[in-house]
Amino acid sequence: MVEWFSEAFEPEFMQRALQAGLLASAATAVVGTWVVLRGLTFLGDALAHGVVPGLALAVLWGFSPVAGAFVAALVMSGAVTAVTRRARVREDTGIGLLFVGMLALGVVIISRSDEFATDVTSLLFGDVLGVTGGDVRGQAVAAAVVVVASVVLYRPFLALAFNEDKAATLGLRPGLTHAALMVLLATAIVASFQAIGTLLVFGLLIGPPATASLLVRRVPLIMVTAVALGAGAVVVGLTVSFHHDTAGGATIAGLAVAEFFVVLAAQEIARALRLARHRHAV
Repeated sequence: MVEWFSEAFEPEFMQRALQAGLLASAATAVVGTWVVLRGLTFLGDALAHGVVPGLALAVLWGFSPVAGAFVAALVMSGAVTAVTRRARVREDTGIGLLFVGMLALGVVIISRSDEFATDVTSLLFGDVLGVTGGDVRGQAVAAAVVVVASVVLYRPFLALAFNEDKAATLGLRPGLTHAALMVLLATAIVASFQAIGTLLVFGLLIGPPATASLLVRRVPLIMVTAVALGAGAVVVGLTVSFHHDTAGGATIAGLAVAEFFVVLAAQEIARALRLARHRHAV
């Protein structure tokens, strides 16, 4: 078993893929904890897709994909806030419209590329095996920013997650706190898209924190557990990808989601067994 894992990470490109995956899982798990606690999963998914136009323009015009994605993510988060506050529609309706609109715009833009199929596949599904040393360093900086900001803003984020009105009465300025969370969410997504793609980053963003919330209750423990679960999905996913020639990003995302259902099923079985023992004892 040890050789099965060690053999997978002997090539240098697999080592870089592992580093990129672990950094992506750390950044997304920390931010994803707040997303799950606040019930913003649909917004997180929409924001992940909202970066596609920025990435498409970067590919088409030849500038930094990270810069394009970050600007697009900020535009998307601002648009969501404006629509939900100004338009007479439910929040999920506004988010859904922007979700599809931004994704469609991105695909239309990238369709102007001479290598349409290749570029779309790379943007949507990532290329974890093609990550460079520069990509890893950029991810490390982004992950550090996300973790440090989450520690510094822990109290405002916590208050916002559980009671927005209470946060306002405490003078914690929930509007600014929400904006800061959106910036961190955009940072985590942008830092992860090259490793796992814009469509699949949602698996790492939501899967590990949701699974961790089934296992522990305190927010710091949820974050730590989510990081560990995400790291496990990365290591196993890359190993499976190496030995069985599957798509690396998709394998990682699939395992991150599968962890939730495995834990949920185990808890349900344990609950049923306890109930059966109790009935038998009575």
